[in-house]
Amino acid sequence: MSSHDTATPENETALEELARLTLGADYWTTVESARYGVPRIRLADGPHGLRVQDDNNPDLLGLGRSLPSTCFPTGATLAASWDDALIEEVGRALGREARALGVHVVLGPGLNIKRSPLCGRNFEYFSEDPLLAGRLAAANVRGIQSNGVAACLKHFAVNNQETDRMRVSADVDERTLREIYLRAFEIAVRDGQPWAVMSAYNRINEVSASENAWLLTQVLRNEWGFDGIVVSDWGAVRDPVEAVRSGLDLRMPGMDGDQRVFEALRSGLLGEKHAMLAAQRLRLLAERTGAGTEVSSDAPPSYEDHHSVARRAAAQSAVLLHNDAGLLPLDANATQTIAVIGELARTPRFQGAGSSTVNPFRVVSPLEALQHRLAGTQFEPGYRLDGQPDQSMVEQAVALARANDLVLLFLGLPPIAESEGFDRQSIDLPAAQIALLHAVTAVNPRVVVALSNGSIVTTAPWREEVAAIVEFWLAGQAMGDAVADVLTGAVNPSGKMPETVPVKLADTPAYLDFPGGLGHVRYSEGMFVGYRWYDARAIEVDYPFGHGLSYTQFAYSDLSVETYVEDVPQALRITFTLANIGARAGAEVVQLYTGRPQAEVAHPVRELRTFQKIWLEAGESREIELTVSHDDLAYFHVDCGWVFEGGLYELAVGSSSRDLRLCAEADIAGPTIKSPLTLWSLFGDWMDHPKAAPLLWKMIDERGGLRGRIGDLYQDEAGQNTVRGIPLLTILQLPGIPFSEKEAAAILDLI
Repeated sequence: MSSHDTATPENETALEELARLTLGADYWTTVESARYGVPRIRLADGPHGLRVQDDNNPDLLGLGRSLPSTCFPTGATLAASWDDALIEEVGRALGREARALGVHVVLGPGLNIKRSPLCGRNFEYFSEDPLLAGRLAAANVRGIQSNGVAACLKHFAVNNQETDRMRVSADVDERTLREIYLRAFEIAVRDGQPWAVMSAYNRINEVSASENAWLLTQVLRNEWGFDGIVVSDWGAVRDPVEAVRSGLDLRMPGMDGDQRVFEALRSGLLGEKHAMLAAQRLRLLAERTGAGTEVSSDAPPSYEDHHSVARRAAAQSAVLLHNDAGLLPLDANATQTIAVIGELARTPRFQGAGSSTVNPFRVVSPLEALQHRLAGTQFEPGYRLDGQPDQSMVEQAVALARANDLVLLFLGLPPIAESEGFDRQSIDLPAAQIALLHAVTAVNPRVVVALSNGSIVTTAPWREEVAAIVEFWLAGQAMGDAVADVLTGAVNPSGKMPETVPVKLADTPAYLDFPGGLGHVRYSEGMFVGYRWYDARAIEVDYPFGHGLSYTQFAYSDLSVETYVEDVPQALRITFTLANIGARAGAEVVQLYTGRPQAEVAHPVRELRTFQKIWLEAGESREIELTVSHDDLAYFHVDCGWVFEGGLYELAVGSSSRDLRLCAEADIAGPTIKSPLTLWSLFGDWMDHPKAAPLLWKMIDERGGLRGRIGDLYQDEAGQNTVRGIPLLTILQLPGIPFSEKEAAAILDLI
């Protein structure tokens, strides 16, 4: 760093300036300080496009207008691509625009786990699976930061609902916290190396995320090696002094007259070292992003090129859910007549609502694109976006459906149904849209449903009424062209579901504990989130995690598994042959899952361990190699931390979590993990310990064996099982035990 590293506050003015650096200057910029070498740094919302506002009229909820920029597909949409390279490319485009607009920190990506499909902000987040979310976030970070612009991971952590989001305590056990809710962030931090992380509004086990030294310092910095800044969500800090002490570097937004950090520094309540660390991290951020230097020499981005990136990303993220009748792709040269029905075709919902709202420089609607491709296409809106029933609109739509050979029916969630700031109440489509669907399919069964929604909707009640379903999500400003590309076959759909679609809301993991109450939400389902829950309970789903069809077919064969010795990073290597046996070129996402049927502690039935997106020409085949490390297979042991345990693993390769084409078992070398033995360990744990058991039994036998009720119980197998389940300290309090607590403690010292 520069010579400012050794700067020490020598007077009250310097101390006040140091304190002021921990608080923003206004809504979107930091305080400038020549004394501490920190120039003004500009931040902007931007998970899927920049929201750069007029400094004189700012807000945090997307209410005011912002400068035009490219609106890329949302995080939920991009996640369906399962394509690291594509998401990195989107990040590069986003970073170029940020650079051109003088933005140093892009507030994104968001990678909170989708605990419930009801979360109103799910459209911003990637997945229910931490590996998928973490890998895609890391790719996005690399893309943004390749332009010298910081990416800011958010919202750290366990921010999985909008209801009471600014106060609620997410109460979650440590194993679940580590394996599910922190794991995505850990992967993104280690692999993407972001320069900023945003702390969440909520509390975690009653401690504010923004004032949580365990989270921000012990885990994020000390364990994961993060060296960037931690910035609060806007207005998330309750106690700014405790926040700085805990590792928060920047509280946003700015607030005139707030002297709490300064007063704490002056009185000695807060050590200067904490504020100095914050200043040093802000200076490092400025150096990384070039803040304070001229950027006018940078070539302006090509917005048309970025529109093309957005179009390609949207098309590759579309998920073909259902095509049993083979109605798709449409033949643009066929003589069939086509009706487009649904207001969402004319007035597309291409982005979410709230702080991520982008002012796009251009928007192409599906209706516009389809009428350009498919001559003679007619349109009826069919429903109102405000959800109010309108029978005349239904009747006109039905008449159009009856008069045409095929119907493209555009359905989805309108802006009033999901947004930042509130959670959904249902996973169904709006009632007026479902009524329209029933009316249309009654007169024309050749119906293709095109969905646009930020979080999933169940299709189970009406799926069998239609010929095909395509999930387009919230696909950005180029949505219209992407929809036309996929429906006409110009692009072969290759998206996969990044989250499970349940049959009904009552099947979901958090159904009984979402969104909680009285300031708390219990994560009682533990680590069984998403497909982990549905598979453990053998619950039928609408569409499984990882599901997605293609206009071609893929065959899997020739599985080979190689395991490695314990002292190398790789645990196993899998090879198999993937073949495109259809008539079209296309891409398949191959997914590797593992299970632990005989583990000492509970594990999900299967967990995603790695994936690859593979492009194959028609008739082409290729040998695919997947490797998994010991770290990939590790789980969090509450007594021992992250551990890899050797033993039997079930391996499955397939096209989704429930379409597993190749299966095998592998015995992987490694240790057997046991909790450290203590006086509170069960008697059975003592009996199974290779060193403690012989010493304990020697002492028992030398003193005449177990006596009293414990001795009586130990005479048969059932009684032995009972005794094995009692803590040793409890047994020591009963009559007939021929050794003392002190003697048992001495055995612990020996082993």
